[in-house]
Amino acid sequence: MEARSIPAALAPAAHADARAPAVPWPLVATVFAATSIIVGLIWDISWHISIGRDTFWTPAHMGIYLGGSTAGLANGFLVLRTSFGRDEAARDRAVRFWGFRGPLGAFVSIWGAGAMLTSAPFDDWWHAAYGLDVEILSPPHTVLLAGILFVIGGACMTALTAQNDAEAAGSASAGRYRAIFAYALGLLATMGALAVWEQTRPYLAHSSRFYLYAAVPFPFLLAAAGRALRLRWPATTVAAIYSALLLVTGWALAPWPATPKLGPIHQDVTHMVSLGFPLLLVAPALAFDLLARALPRARATVLAAALGAAFVATMLATHWWFGAFLLSPASHNALFMGDHLPYSVPRAFAWSRGEFFDVDGSPAALARGLGVAVAVAVLTARGGLALGGWMRTVRR
Repeated sequence: MEARSIPAALAPAAHADARAPAVPWPLVATVFAATSIIVGLIWDISWHISIGRDTFWTPAHMGIYLGGSTAGLANGFLVLRTSFGRDEAARDRAVRFWGFRGPLGAFVSIWGAGAMLTSAPFDDWWHAAYGLDVEILSPPHTVLLAGILFVIGGACMTALTAQNDAEAAGSASAGRYRAIFAYALGLLATMGALAVWEQTRPYLAHSSRFYLYAAVPFPFLLAAAGRALRLRWPATTVAAIYSALLLVTGWALAPWPATPKLGPIHQDVTHMVSLGFPLLLVAPALAFDLLARALPRARATVLAAALGAAFVATMLATHWWFGAFLLSPASHNALFMGDHLPYSVPRAFAWSRGEFFDVDGSPAALARGLGVAVAVAVLTARGGLALGGWMRTVRR
């Protein structure tokens, strides 16, 4: 594989005046595809915890696969046009893979779309053969999630390339591409949140498991955003976008009627159950941005240690108390959605009773678990810094 620069189809157009040119259509299509996938995923999880899996042809599934198909078709067309079109300069600047040429982000999205569409019939057969929702990380689900990650990653890569190229050229469109890249990173953060959703519910906020699972995706993504996104408050912006995505979709889904179709049914569900109020990710994200400003010349290892410790400390300081609020009757309203429990949660379970579930068993075990969470956060933050540093140089 060889890469030098992006083709003209994705490069910001040169204009005689200072007005920003229109965003290239492949970038618009890929970001739309990633948004459709994320909204479909949130809707699908809500469908499963409100109704159950009744058919493959749910609107949520169609949203997911609409995104995959759009990403595959748009980027496939771009690669074919770059490979066989008349623009010799575009071919010379493109990534070469298996005889085809195109932007790196386009290839990443195509691979993801292929994996997603391959998983669809496999998933339907798996459920028919082994039952409904018997395993979250079943082979077809694993292929699907990997494909989704690649599609969203391709959207991030395409937006990143446009941002870096526009800034290097001094284009008036640089600010617009920064915003698109921030939004794409927000989609990626939402994907990370969905991956650890079951282990970051309010009833686990007094256990080390909550902070350990949160330490896997978020320090990595926030640290990468802090290095690669050319905004004043990069990590905070990405966290705010993640929060807005979950809140808007949750508030939009909640009014729709729903009736569980698969047993056992323990909760009286009459409307769609949302995924609840998002994590207060803005708090550690703000700490990340402040630390990056306070330690501009610190070695990456030192900065990662500070970021990892700050992540667990701020999450603990906010969610130890906010988790108690979300378990209380005060959160049982349309704003905080604290009473949105999956229909399969037994009434005797701690979550149903508005109580914390003690996973650790003792203060000493809790302290040890939090120490492990800090270590994991340091490692993932270090990986994010490395990725973000590389992303600052990408122009292909």
